[in-house]
Amino acid sequence: MWIASKGEVDSFQLLITLLGGTLAAASAQVMNCIYDRDIDYEMLRTRARPIPAGRVQPLHALIFAVILGVLSFSLFVVFVNLLSGLLAMSGIVFYMLVYTHLLKRNTPQNIVIGGAAGSIPPLVGWAAVTGDLSWAPWVLFAIIFLWTPPHFWALALMIKEDYAQVNVPMMPVIEGEESTVKQIWVYTLLFIPCTFLLVYPLGVSGVIYGIIAVILGAMFLQKAWQLKQAPLDQDLARSLFKFSILYLMLLCTGMVVDSLPMSHQLIAALGDNLTTLVSLIPLS
Repeated sequence: MWIASKGEVDSFQLLITLLGGTLAAASAQVMNCIYDRDIDYEMLRTRARPIPAGRVQPLHALIFAVILGVLSFSLFVVFVNLLSGLLAMSGIVFYMLVYTHLLKRNTPQNIVIGGAAGSIPPLVGWAAVTGDLSWAPWVLFAIIFLWTPPHFWALALMIKEDYAQVNVPMMPVIEGEESTVKQIWVYTLLFIPCTFLLVYPLGVSGVIYGIIAVILGAMFLQKAWQLKQAPLDQDLARSLFKFSILYLMLLCTGMVVDSLPMSHQLIAALGDNLTTLVSLIPLS
């Protein structure tokens, strides 16, 4: 939203979009907990969730999820625009129908394709500001889409036995650790270059974001490479998983800071000063 508005996002629009997006994500997650209540009960990590623990009945949870979804769509349509509301709802549908129902229990590529659901929020944010979708939000979509496998497979390496126990075919369970970390490395090599497309050729982000993207990208590559050299090292998998969260947060922060008018003024002033200094250098 900050990029689309060139650093001058409307605060009320921002608040409504964040609230609507949160409600949509919550609706999808509640539905997921209903659908996966059988395996959630079997896994120690998820057994304490409200439905498998018996604190909430599935029917009550479904009513709650529908209310959340209706509230989300209503907020978008009334206060923002129809496109952003439809995109938010498409995230719920894709997450539940494609990822949770069709992919999660049937293929080790579940998180790759299913990652599209988690990549929709940038489309929602961009549409909320502009009312349409240009190339920039699709690049943001691609960044998160390609970031998701390294992020989630690092987690899957840590809890491989939990997934094996309930027959969820996550990559480490089916293909093993070595194959998984190779895939992590490949996807890392794919998504890091995508982060620079916002600078060139799209030109929607500038120098500040570019510097942040280079530093964070180098750190991510280093951690992914270390894990590739030691696929069985749980500490390295945990380190990559935790950093992947920090990485995306800082990368997005860089986008926001770079989009601010103050940042544009600072870079312009530095550029003018540099030009002046260069002009003072004698040519002979």
